[in-house]
Amino acid sequence: MFLERIVSEGLAHFSYLVGSGAKAFVVDPRRDCQVYADLAKREGMRITHIFETHRNEDYAIGSQDLVQLTGAKVLHGPGLDWEYGEELADGQRYRFGGLELEAVHTPGHTYESMSYVLRDTSAGSEPVLAFTGDTLFVGDVGRTDLPGPEHRRKLSELLYDSLHKRLLTLGDGCIIAPAHGAGSVCGGDIADRATSTIGLERTQNPLIRLSKEDFVERKMREILERPPYFSQMEIMNQRRHLPLSGLPVPQPLVPGEFAEAIGSGAVVVDTRLPHSYAGAHTKGSSSIWIDGLPAYAGWLLPYDRPLLLVVEDEQQVERVVRMLVRIGYDNVQGYLRGGMVQWYREGLPYESTKTMDVHELKALMSREEVFVLDPRPHHEWAELHLEGAKHIFVGDMEKHLEEIPKDRPVASMCSVGFRGSMAAALLRERGYDNVAVVIGGVNAWKAAGYPVIEQ
Repeated sequence: MFLERIVSEGLAHFSYLVGSGAKAFVVDPRRDCQVYADLAKREGMRITHIFETHRNEDYAIGSQDLVQLTGAKVLHGPGLDWEYGEELADGQRYRFGGLELEAVHTPGHTYESMSYVLRDTSAGSEPVLAFTGDTLFVGDVGRTDLPGPEHRRKLSELLYDSLHKRLLTLGDGCIIAPAHGAGSVCGGDIADRATSTIGLERTQNPLIRLSKEDFVERKMREILERPPYFSQMEIMNQRRHLPLSGLPVPQPLVPGEFAEAIGSGAVVVDTRLPHSYAGAHTKGSSSIWIDGLPAYAGWLLPYDRPLLLVVEDEQQVERVVRMLVRIGYDNVQGYLRGGMVQWYREGLPYESTKTMDVHELKALMSREEVFVLDPRPHHEWAELHLEGAKHIFVGDMEKHLEEIPKDRPVASMCSVGFRGSMAAALLRERGYDNVAVVIGGVNAWKAAGYPVIEQ
């Protein structure tokens, strides 16, 4: 038996290649899918099947792209109007050498959610491993709010039943292989550990230990951000589309060409660190640091306009492209050759953003009224924030600009400075001139001994 977990950074997405003998299958492939074909070739195996646990909302699934490489058959759960692949029935089984894979319908996260139970028939009939998708994570369970508020209670009830009547019956020794790890927006508090067992989850997962009534009420109260690009992914992952023939190859553009592309409507994504962006950036560019792209690009970047990149190091371009492709951004037109150094070396205009440390902010607050903006997700705000700060998640700021004054200083303050830089860039583009990013953020404020509100 061969099993390898492939981790997609930033999205905290796990996919799996499993094989025995000459045959292999993939569970929940990502869109840049050459990795599966290369691994299978290395092991002397042929990928014959692709199993999806559900439609997926947080990334563009690569099933149709992997079909292009391998000719494999795509299978997924019932209940949606799929434009590709085949629907599975509960209990359907497949053989791969000495392995048997059983499809188990586990609705709750979505109606069509499937889990897949793996048995090593050469050793016995007991389940060895379960691919649990977004139904069961390490230390957490899937969210139930995505199909809409009118479905939330029903899905929460279904999820409880799927956990207790389907997955927890597999035996305490059964390993779980979820679709996401810590940091994913598909759960509320996924543990920072990639593997677990049914037995460990039975004893350690706080949601598993709840009664059905308490479980449902807990899920009904759960507050998680829903990025707007989820709707784009839901459409893309359900419909037939042309697969990628390879990663997009953005062109190196000298500053004059870069400026011309901006003038033609392209959007600039500056992936440098906050202090670099603050020092010099092109007018109107978005500030999304490279590791934040999977989580935040879908909140801030349009799908209907070409993208231009500014990077710290041109060796990062391919990595950025991979991250964007995984959430459906295919039109990456080019990158700034020579970076911002070349831009201002050629005398082209640039903008800067004010920065301050926490001591400067404290002194400023003692002299005048400052609007402290906290753009972090809700759960981070709830754990730790400044008294008097205004919480507006960066992804929702466009809808709440009227709550942010233009007649006094705005201090954009997150945990360290990354989200603060994103929020400040957005405000500057909307005409806010007196905005500063607090480098060090709430963590530095607390470390300096200044008062905070903690959960």
